[in-house]
Amino acid sequence: MIGTIYKCEICGEESENPVRWIVIQCSDTQLTVHKWTREAAAAPGARHYCGEAHAQVYIGRWFQTHCS
Repeated sequence: MIGTIYKCEICGEESENPVRWIVIQCSDTQLTVHKWTREAAAAPGARHYCGEAHAQVYIGRWFQTHCS
């Protein structure tokens, strides 16, 4: 069986077995950060980040866009 390949939304790094990756789910008014689980990663609208630094980049962008 071929596994799912996940791609970081910031740098494009790909992994079939993410370690220390972060999942973010968001809307216009709410942002939720999850430790990596296959269930969280597979949820509709989930965004994938290869680490804390890239998740922080997205969070900063989200606040600038939705809180200004």
